[in-house]
Amino acid sequence: MCGLCAHVCPSEALSIAGKEISVEEVVKEIELDMAFYEESEGGVTCSGGEPLLQPDFLAAVLHECNERGIHTTLDTSGYASQNVIARVSRNVDLFLYDIKTLDEAKHKEYTGVSNRLILKNLQRLAKDGCDVAVSLPIIPGVNDDEENIRRTGAFISSLKNVKYVSLLAYHKAGVVKYKNLGRRYRMGQIQSPSSQRMKTIEKKLESFGLKVRLGGR
Repeated sequence: MCGLCAHVCPSEALSIAGKEISVEEVVKEIELDMAFYEESEGGVTCSGGEPLLQPDFLAAVLHECNERGIHTTLDTSGYASQNVIARVSRNVDLFLYDIKTLDEAKHKEYTGVSNRLILKNLQRLAKDGCDVAVSLPIIPGVNDDEENIRRTGAFISSLKNVKYVSLLAYHKAGVVKYKNLGRRYRMGQIQSPSSQRMKTIEKKLESFGLKVRLGGR
């Protein structure tokens, strides 16, 4: 989409969300909050969408942050080539790494791709000594079965440098986004897991010696 149709639409029914921006402009915006980073010991989080879909831009921004001593966090699904992962990891202080399910067939069914590369990249990051926090969304009927929770706990506990696991309950915040894009939301029948179910999964993962945060990072 070139965007010209939005500019000439008389009823303003079409609009462009977002804008093109340079690395220099991003870094300049980041530097405005340097005082807050120093006070809170915080930093910059690159998220999306999937930041690794723009590896050149991402790598450049992360490098500039590193040069300025700004803590960097990358929120990612890990679905990228090993070369891309290796390239950006040099300037990432913490990976927030999503795992959907250890079941490859289900992963293909719900995401359209295999989970092999994702899990392999995570193993590589852990082996290389990168700090990682694993995000695990709990989706009833998709990945909350006992076998998947057991396999997930065993897999994560086998990795080094995993700081904690963040358990995130499924929600329907994305429904409106799908509507605005004119797309059908295919998981509308799924309800959020109960707080009791989330606590049960939390205890199960903790039994593998993992530090678990319930409901956020």
